[in-house]
Amino acid sequence: MPYDLNISVVVPLYNEEESLPELCNWISRVMQTHGFTYEIILVDDGSTDTSWEVLNELSQKNTNIKGIRFNRNFGKSAALNTGFKKAKGEVVISMDADLQDSPDEIPALYEMITAEKYHMVSGWKKKRHDPLGKTIPSKFFNRITRIISGIKLHDFNCGLKAYHNRVVKNIQIYGEMHRYIPVIAKWNGFYKIGEKVVEHRARKYGYTKFGFTRMVGLLDLLSITFVSKFKRKPMHFFGTLGTLSFFAGLIITMFIIGDKLYRLHYHMQVRDVTAQPLFFLALVALIVGVQLFLTGFLAEMMAMKSQSSNEYLVVEQIGIDK
Repeated sequence: MPYDLNISVVVPLYNEEESLPELCNWISRVMQTHGFTYEIILVDDGSTDTSWEVLNELSQKNTNIKGIRFNRNFGKSAALNTGFKKAKGEVVISMDADLQDSPDEIPALYEMITAEKYHMVSGWKKKRHDPLGKTIPSKFFNRITRIISGIKLHDFNCGLKAYHNRVVKNIQIYGEMHRYIPVIAKWNGFYKIGEKVVEHRARKYGYTKFGFTRMVGLLDLLSITFVSKFKRKPMHFFGTLGTLSFFAGLIITMFIIGDKLYRLHYHMQVRDVTAQPLFFLALVALIVGVQLFLTGFLAEMMAMKSQSSNEYLVVEQIGIDK
């Protein structure tokens, strides 16, 4: 399939007025040096500074620079998702706007996608310029993500990544799921995921705008794992648990009845059924089993009819086909 451009660079930004000119000039210089046809899609996530005005000026000087502006701050996942849907390049590069990601890495990333046929390549900031309060939790959650997802990456949250166009057109990123794009890609059938050590530069202007909460990140990972496995077959999850619970309650009930019949037959002291804790355990197991099964049945019908969408209110665009 022919593509309009070699590379689309998607850059989410929030209050990055100082770094935008240098970043765009740097990306353009790399593209021109290597003869790439390209576009730079800057997604302004509701900036309150002059980022949008700076973006306008840059676009007037270079028509390869395009802009999307949200009416308010929706978050990095929303910015990336919207930029991905507009990208026309065969290879889509995502990077942060703070100049901590080096555009000089782009040619090698492009080569890994086009020549080595990776579906996506994630950067690894092996040498980081971040405080310990950020690097230690990052290592912990990267380890947890590797265990749960089975993807052998060192740095899931690195902003510098490369994707084949097919990947970004067939995944949905919402909430704070940008940390786990490799996991989302894998669950959508894009298994060839590579890694490249990339340069991590110290922040030149201001401070980090796209913050994150690591515990929330873990919840996002669990959410991705559950939804990816069972969104098309919820009955497999709820139905299985419901069936196990129902049969556990049924077995306990049969045991209680059998025990009573046994005692009656041999003229032994018969205990009142309601006086036994097992009776209430069986009752709860039966009720929970039926409820879980019905939940799975209803979820199955909803999954058949639902059509997921992620629409964010875009108030202005530059150079983007509507």
